[in-house]
Amino acid sequence: MPEERAREGHRIDGRKTPADDRNDHHIVLPDLDDAEAVQHSIADMEELVLGAPRRYTSGQVAQMVGIPLEEARRLWRGLGFPDFGPARAFTDADVEALSHLLDLIGSGLLPEPVAAQFVRSVGQTMARFAEWQTEAWVEYIGGELTGVRSEQVAGAAGDVMPQLEPLVLYAWRRHLAASTTRAMESLTDHNTVGQRLAVGFADLVGFTRLSRSLSEAELGRLVETFEAAAADVVTSLGGRLVKTLGDEVLFVAFKPDSAVELGLRMVEVMREQGMMPELRVGIAYGQVLSRMGDVFGTTVNLASRLTALAPKNTVVIDRDLAAALGDDPAFDLQPMWRRPVRGLGLVEPWTVQRHQEAAVDPGDDESALPDQAGPVS
Repeated sequence: MPEERAREGHRIDGRKTPADDRNDHHIVLPDLDDAEAVQHSIADMEELVLGAPRRYTSGQVAQMVGIPLEEARRLWRGLGFPDFGPARAFTDADVEALSHLLDLIGSGLLPEPVAAQFVRSVGQTMARFAEWQTEAWVEYIGGELTGVRSEQVAGAAGDVMPQLEPLVLYAWRRHLAASTTRAMESLTDHNTVGQRLAVGFADLVGFTRLSRSLSEAELGRLVETFEAAAADVVTSLGGRLVKTLGDEVLFVAFKPDSAVELGLRMVEVMREQGMMPELRVGIAYGQVLSRMGDVFGTTVNLASRLTALAPKNTVVIDRDLAAALGDDPAFDLQPMWRRPVRGLGLVEPWTVQRHQEAAVDPGDDESALPDQAGPVS
């Protein structure tokens, strides 16, 4: 059958696919009006990235590794992929990966409850990474999928991938080493993972209004500048960037003074960017629940609310973080008006600045005034 022949490494038109010759990565991108040719090119690119032709159905994969079909599909969905039904969607690499995962579970090295979390975490992380890679390539070629330049970019994928894989593995090992170290230190240090953390949000002021006046390209550059600058500040001071939300970033720091320095530095860096909107930062200190790389709990909610209360270009912290700083001579703390916040009770925010800077008068910004109208939603 022509379809089967295409899967085995030959296009219907007889031209070689990447499966025939791994040194031949040239993929001709067709006229987008030619639907059949587009589908052939998509199949070529998928096979190039996957490294093998699609040979098996989900039922065949489950049978080969010796587990029920629904269990195989559940693990597949955990990675973030939809069910393919009876389609031949899987490669030998899929079979090998599933077999390896089941061996880890069976040996006890990766207990089943942990394995389920592991699969979801890997799926979510890699999905975001892959989306970013694709967006970056498309932006690089100007958003066009035709022309000589795009052919060259697509053809280079087969050469780039083997070089990227060691880098991804290296980054994972380094992050795992850092995370493991923090977890072990938490047994004796109450300022680290699993105990008390400083959680912060940094939010661009007036982003929604500003975004209406920018083109898509300008908005993309603004968000990229913000995320890159924020990530650089957070990591340079030993914090961890948990996630980015377009106009907002969520970060954690493992010591009170580092958290405050991080927030202040972020405000300063954004000022230096020139055309960036003003920034406000809220940081809370307390018990944090960590799951799959994200953070949850009252401390996180409080940090979010403090950000909403913060004046422009100001860092606002909660009472516990202010107490943890003590008499640190590096910072000047000024109390704001206490106010009720829905779901959190009475909140006592403090503004923080470097010692050499003038203290902020809480009355200078309307967000620092007592909330007479009721709790903040």
